Amino acid sequence: MIRPLAALAIPCVAWAWAWAWGDVAAAQTAPIAIVETHVLPAFATLDTAASGLESAALAECNPTAPALRAAYGAAFDAWVSVSHIRLGPTERADRGFALAFWPDNRGRTPKSLTAMIRAEDPVVEDGAEFRTVSVAVRGFYALEFLLYDPAFADLGGPDYRCRLIQAIARDIAQNAAEILAEWRSIEAELFATAGENDTYRSVDEANQALFKALSTGLEFTRDLRLGRPLGTFERPRPNRAEARRSGRSLRHVELALAALRDLALMLADGDDALRETLTRGFDRALDLAGKLDDPVFAGVADPSGRFRIEALQSAVKDVHAVVLGQLGPKLGVAAGFNSLDGD
Repeated sequence: MIRPLAALAIPCVAWAWAWAWGDVAAAQTAPIAIVETHVLPAFATLDTAASGLESAALAECNPTAPALRAAYGAAFDAWVSVSHIRLGPTERADRGFALAFWPDNRGRTPKSLTAMIRAEDPVVEDGAEFRTVSVAVRGFYALEFLLYDPAFADLGGPDYRCRLIQAIARDIAQNAAEILAEWRSIEAELFATAGENDTYRSVDEANQALFKALSTGLEFTRDLRLGRPLGTFERPRPNRAEARRSGRSLRHVELALAALRDLALMLADGDDALRETLTRGFDRALDLAGKLDDPVFAGVADPSGRFRIEALQSAVKDVHAVVLGQLGPKLGVAAGFNSLDGD
């Protein structure tokens, strides 16, 4: 009976915020409203997809099995769509890094996986113990190597590789479940009672935390998802594209932009002109991404292909400029705010 009552409490608090702000429409800009409509559903989707991945791995651990790869893709999609919400439960216990250790500048993931497989480390047999190993051998990027990299197809024994795939899938599912549970039981209440707790001492602070998630998500897409494979004109780096082994590099950009657009428009609610500007900016970036016939950004090494990817990066940069220069001041965040500064 406790869980249903707790679930009812959050909408009531959201309505209280709407009343305090003057009308029902204002509820859409209250931080708890954004949590309810943007954050919680996305983490619920991740939880469901991650559970599906675990079930698929237990049913068939052959790396080329269509059902396993499909479940992996669905779970990875769900993670990318909520990966910008790197606060609260996602950051506790390094869950965000355990789900997604990238970029891996030193190649720790393939090295650590290789060592684990060759040693047949028994840590894979114990779910609790597996959670103590390096984040380099956990999460979606580690699983990508095992499912898609030919170098791991015949490394070690198939039985051990199977158990390792299952251990990683189980770990992903557990982290996803814990993140969702803590958002429902802890973090949502902090947003609902912003101004009455030490985490968010005002409604503005709660909105600023969501603004930081938006800004950092745009920077991550611009500088890492697009910037890493672009490298420089003289030295492009196509092999540094995110999730290139599974052919997902461009897909991640599109998923991230779609999720970030939703968050941006929620934060800009009440300012129709700003919402229109943001919509045009995001739509332009998504249109450019949709016209790219380059799923892993291999075209960065070709002048014409590179130009199209640079145009996409510029479009993301333009959206970020609007977010900093117009949305930031609306929410009380200085125009010079840098989301990577840490505060």
